[in-house]
Amino acid sequence: MLDRFLVQMFHEGQCLEAYKIFGAHPMNHENKQGVRFCVYAPNAKKVAVVGEFNNWEVDTHCLEKKSEGIWEVFVAGVAIDCVYKYAITTSYDQVIYKSDPYAFSSEVRPHSASVVADVNSYQWDDAGWLENQDKLFDKKLTIYEMHFGSWKMKEEPTIEEDGIFFNYDELIDKIIPYVIKMGYTHIELMPLLEHPFDGSWGYQSTGYFSATSRYGKPQQLMAFIDACHQAGVGVIMDFVPVHFVKDIHGLVEFDGGCVYEYPDMSLRYSEWDSVYFDLGREEVRSFMMSAVHFWIDVYHFDGIRFDAVSHLIYYKGNKENGENRGAIEFMKRMSYKLNERVPRAILIAEDSTDYPKVTRSSQDGGLGFDYKWDLGWMNDTLKYMSLDPVHRQYHHHLMTFSMAYFYGENYILPFSHDEVVHSKGTVIDKIHGDYSQKLAQLKTLYMYMYSHPGKKLNFMGNELGEYKEWDESMSLGWNILEYPVHDSFHRYIRELQQFVLHNPCMYEYDYYMEGFEWLVVDDNQQSVFAYERRDKLGQRVVVVMNFTGNYHNGYKIPVVKEGLYTEAINSDKGIYSGGNKFNKEPIQAIKENVLGKEYFIPVIIAPYASMIFTWQEQIRGKKDVHK
Repeated sequence: MLDRFLVQMFHEGQCLEAYKIFGAHPMNHENKQGVRFCVYAPNAKKVAVVGEFNNWEVDTHCLEKKSEGIWEVFVAGVAIDCVYKYAITTSYDQVIYKSDPYAFSSEVRPHSASVVADVNSYQWDDAGWLENQDKLFDKKLTIYEMHFGSWKMKEEPTIEEDGIFFNYDELIDKIIPYVIKMGYTHIELMPLLEHPFDGSWGYQSTGYFSATSRYGKPQQLMAFIDACHQAGVGVIMDFVPVHFVKDIHGLVEFDGGCVYEYPDMSLRYSEWDSVYFDLGREEVRSFMMSAVHFWIDVYHFDGIRFDAVSHLIYYKGNKENGENRGAIEFMKRMSYKLNERVPRAILIAEDSTDYPKVTRSSQDGGLGFDYKWDLGWMNDTLKYMSLDPVHRQYHHHLMTFSMAYFYGENYILPFSHDEVVHSKGTVIDKIHGDYSQKLAQLKTLYMYMYSHPGKKLNFMGNELGEYKEWDESMSLGWNILEYPVHDSFHRYIRELQQFVLHNPCMYEYDYYMEGFEWLVVDDNQQSVFAYERRDKLGQRVVVVMNFTGNYHNGYKIPVVKEGLYTEAINSDKGIYSGGNKFNKEPIQAIKENVLGKEYFIPVIIAPYASMIFTWQEQIRGKKDVHK
């Protein structure tokens, strides 16, 4: 029954479809309905499958050793939803019970058995969506990062009992309309790989092919993704290729030996008290590449975000430990083969290092990712916002440095879950000032984020101006929108994102120098910044930001083109709980050299305010027209 070609590819570390070899596959064999079980256990003396169907008896259904550590058996009568484990006799004659590394479903924690599931029968209705997807480098991409269980809960937790999650399909009518209304193009789901502990948020996994059963069955997740696609929303999944949880039923010492982890104890354990994958081993590479491909192929995810890539580049994430050549080769091979097989799939690296060419093709010496999180931008920006505005003049470079390196990679600007947990405070909490000053600056911070080149990622709750740190055990604090200032901030984020979606200036040239030009970059004493964004047709917008409490009436913003500049968004408008100091009428550019530009516009700038101006070319003797 084994596909010999796939088996060979598996052992050579070239396989993207190992899930078609291994796992529990419902099938008809010799006119009998049942399940084919197959597992890789190269150090085992004996392997049996046990479950409800044989009263968990070790000697009833033994697997036959086929070749090079691969064991297989067909068991008639086993049905969908049956639970099972492998009983493995180790080389030292100990019997250990393990969940299936390639299981397609698992029991709800704290139980740990695998569950027989059919992941091939769902009838998809998203062919049109898939056919029209690409890497989106010159298209709009704004990502809403979310934890599936705690966005909203069916029942909130009490002192006595945990809360109850919505199922995958139950949130279809809640999440999708919200995401569309808010102007996000994609949802990024924190890891849905099966994991034993809720508090790990999915970052310490046991089931790399198993969608967590906390939120329902595989077909329910497929229905959620299908509904997203039909509504025009992409779905990205966070994925953990670096390490796995130590729970004894999982991958650790799977057959009594080191199948997935390093034999060397000094390399084996991570700072998260988990176990590193040995990605220099060919079978482990096939396991991981197949897991990535599985979520794209079987579940139709549009992209994968790879967690903690720094720990793949360097041993234990420390440059002083040297490069992990095995893991680096794995990333190059994986990205090359995935891009060849599924060109539409987006690969995102969460990488905190300065390792070069993360988003360059592996054929050009890069790692082959499409995008990289700009954690340097995030850290610099939040550090700047935490400063007393009086002192920001001495740290002006924190806001300008990103454009000095920006075109070296394809960056995504993230305000992710990592910034609102572990007593770090929420985004608004990090900003210097009193309550009203924080809110005013928060709006300008997001103006900076959404107008800066690069795609965008925002974690759920950030759009509410939350003061409460995220807690995976309960819903977001939606009741904060009962306060007018937070409701208006929520509206501001929505209208800012909608502006981005409908203005190609804000995304077409994200990764080309032609799309961005500083207009005011050196006014450190007043902490005012201005720049221009352009699209492929020559249309342009001007962004102005004030990071102090100073008021300016007639600040000269240099501009490249003559014509009319009309304010499209101003964070100080009353509808956003501002002071209503904004530019009410279109401003005619004045011919005068300012900071090396031939024209300027005199602009009203409120304290801590930001604004976007659209441009119209003025043709002499005719009415103003759009270029």
